[in-house]
Amino acid sequence: MSCFTGVSIIDGEQCCYEASAVVDAGGADSGYHLLVVRGYSRTKQELSAGESITSDAFTVGGHCWYIEYYPKGENPDCGDFISLYVTNYDDSLKEPLETKFCFSFVDEVEKQTPMYIRVAGKTCRFTDGRCSWGTDKFVRRDALERSSDLKGDCFTIRCDVMVIRKDPKAEDAGGHDTKVLLSDIDQHFNILLQTKVGADVTFKVSGETFVAHRCVLAARSMVFMAQLFGPMKETSAVIQIKDMEAKVFKALLSFIYTDSFPVMEKDSMEEDAMVEVMEDGQEKEAVEDEMLLQWLQDLLVAADRYDVQRLKCICEKQLSENIGVSTVMSALALAEQHHRQGLKEACLKFIQVQSPSCLQTVMATNGWDHVVSTYPSVLKELFLKFASNQRK
Repeated sequence: MSCFTGVSIIDGEQCCYEASAVVDAGGADSGYHLLVVRGYSRTKQELSAGESITSDAFTVGGHCWYIEYYPKGENPDCGDFISLYVTNYDDSLKEPLETKFCFSFVDEVEKQTPMYIRVAGKTCRFTDGRCSWGTDKFVRRDALERSSDLKGDCFTIRCDVMVIRKDPKAEDAGGHDTKVLLSDIDQHFNILLQTKVGADVTFKVSGETFVAHRCVLAARSMVFMAQLFGPMKETSAVIQIKDMEAKVFKALLSFIYTDSFPVMEKDSMEEDAMVEVMEDGQEKEAVEDEMLLQWLQDLLVAADRYDVQRLKCICEKQLSENIGVSTVMSALALAEQHHRQGLKEACLKFIQVQSPSCLQTVMATNGWDHVVSTYPSVLKELFLKFASNQRK
């Protein structure tokens, strides 16, 4: 069980510290620290990119840590994001220290379980004190400002730290190896997918062949259940999947087997396209952001097609947090087509707060014409929101 190690409160440019608890319980020690940012607007006004505010030290696994909060990013390349880092405060480590970390908003309880931290958390190896690990793109500032995580110019970050003990004899009170007690079912299912042992169904997607296990697919998707075991089940030796890229279907299978969000893969054509647009003067980060948004949209469509609910929710959340002027209308059309109310509200709210010049840019995109012609009711909702703004 993860132990509470205290609260650090950032108020403007200052940090004060409240109640703490020492955590040192053997095995794979884990604890969490809360960082409360009050006066968020002031922190982003007063600090520049690369400047941080530091929490007070807290203890997990017998080691000291502190959190560094960068309201305008750890470097200029991530200036639109909030960056978060954890630093080890031990000046003299006697042996390398292996640790897992995870940052989340305080209400994101799904990211705060030991299982999630073990699978999704980044494993870091510290060989001396004052080493840092973190995420330079924890959340876009504009996405935070549109989200429910920011309340009254204040938000709370939870930092989970899990210190991994290397002693193979480490046991709990019942004499069980602590490593054995941690679930690794996702790894076993991933091995099953990769080795293809016992696979009994074949799919053909955009010229590529994939094999899988009917029971696994059916257990995770009612659409696959009907397709593979229902009255109208497929009887052909190879099931053809149309209107989907092979890399998207591969990612869908990966999520079905592991319940972990898949990493975006770039094919050779996308790499060539990136080189071309960079030669035309576009920044690499902007190109990568567009590719990520397209990836998320394609994955959401696939998740909706096969009714993989959790993957749909993850894609919707990530799309909502990465809306931009050039992509908001395509995201809005996607939300309307696939009935994703959360994404739709995020898009409408984003448009609602834009400046006149940004609105002109939005209206110049192809996505605007598509929404106007295909979903005219959305335009009515947008006008109502603008009218509501004026009344306020």
